Order: sequence, then C-alpha cells, then structure tokens
Amino acid sequence: MSYDFRTQRLFVDAPLGTGEVRLAKEQTHYLLNVMRGRTGDPVLLFNGRDGEWLARIAAAEKKSAVLELVERTREQTPPTDMRLIFAPLKHARLDYMVQKAVEMGASRLVPVITQHTVAQRVNRDRMRANVIEAAEQCGVLAVPDVDEEMRLDAWLAGRETGRVLIFCDEAAEIRDPLAALRDGPAGPTDVLIGPEGGFAEDERARLCAAAPVIRMSLGPRILRADTAAVAALALVQAVRGDFAGG
Repeated sequence: MSYDFRTQRLFVDAPLGTGEVRLAKEQTHYLLNVMRGRTGDPVLLFNGRDGEWLARIAAAEKKSAVLELVERTREQTPPTDMRLIFAPLKHARLDYMVQKAVEMGASRLVPVITQHTVAQRVNRDRMRANVIEAAEQCGVLAVPDVDEEMRLDAWLAGRETGRVLIFCDEAAEIRDPLAALRDGPAGPTDVLIGPEGGFAEDERARLCAAAPVIRMSLGPRILRADTAAVAALALVQAVRGDFAGG
C-alpha cells in the first residue's frame, strides 16, 4: 500500500463521495492560514468510514473553505480489534499515550480508574483531538473510538465474552512475552496497562481470574505507563495483529 505523505490530510465528519465538502471555521483557518493552502491545492480527506479521498480547494473563503472531491485514493480499512485499556495519566503523558496508541493500531481507547490512578478524570474532547491529529499525520483510516472513564471493576463486570485480556503486570514472572502471546488463547484482545503506582493486590487477583487472560511481564525494567503501552501494543501487533498479517 502506498501513502502520500506530502499532501495535507484532514479528518472530516461529512460523508465522502462525489460533490463537495465545506470545512468548519477552525479547519478552514488551519488549512488556509497555518498551512497556506490556496485555491486548486490538493487535500486528502478521510472520515473513518469512506476511505481516503483526494480533493482540491475549490473556494477559499475567510470562514469556510469548500473542497471539491476528485477521486478515492484508498479504500476504507477495517480496524484491528485491539483495544487499549489504561489508567489515565496527567496531560502530557496521556497525550503521548493516545497518539502512539493510534499509530500502533488500537481500535478503541478505554480509560479505567484503579486504586492507584493519579488522574481521576480525563478530558475526552482532548483525547479525541489527539486521536484525530495522530490519524491525520500517520495515514490512519480507521479512527479509534474514545470511551468515557469508568472504574476498573465496572469495566471488568461489563467485558464482552470471548475477548482475551492481555494483562501487563509488573509483578508477573519475567519470561518471553512473545511466547506468552503465541501460546495464549486466541480472540480479539484487550491490552491493559495499569497506573504508575501499580495494581493493588485485590485488583490483581480479579484481573488474573478474568478468563480468558494472558498475564505477562514487559521485561526486567520498570517502564513508565506511556512507554509500557507502546511496548505492549507493539508486542501484541507482532504476534496477534497486523504486523503478523493477522
């Protein structure tokens, strides 16, 4: 698959097909004033449903640019069914985690509150903005969903049957994580990253009992939660996801 990394790329909510798309004021300002777009310039558009489309700036008005759709450049790709479940972090580290999760192919972002979570609430609009920015910059077509935060026990109680919980636990035995993933049960995956203070013992017990589960260590070093998320997603993609052709 070829990617065009030189043409400006924008996420839009509008359906994509023949015709035109009118941008909102904020996107118009970004395209015309920040990126210096002019009438006739190409722009790539995607909405997470209709693939990627080449468009051209048909009208560069002060408050609303109009883009004329030319042709579809890429068909819509289905998301990898790999969800990231994580304890919220403070702003900069959460921004980083969200952006990297999009790049790594997570299909859903689910913040859960644990006993040792520092940030008890998340700004969902900010998370969504980071998701879209990462998708725009990295050629992503399947834009991840962003859930409201919930308590860990509530998330466990409402988990879908058949989803495999990949429990990244700093207290797990240090052994080959690739082997653990290969030898574990098959199925769509929930990758769980805990808070920087670690899991409480009663939480760990409930998670270990949440079959089907793969409990694994991420190695001998203590990783920050945002780093752990990237490492875990890379391992899962390598064995069970689209890195491995799955």
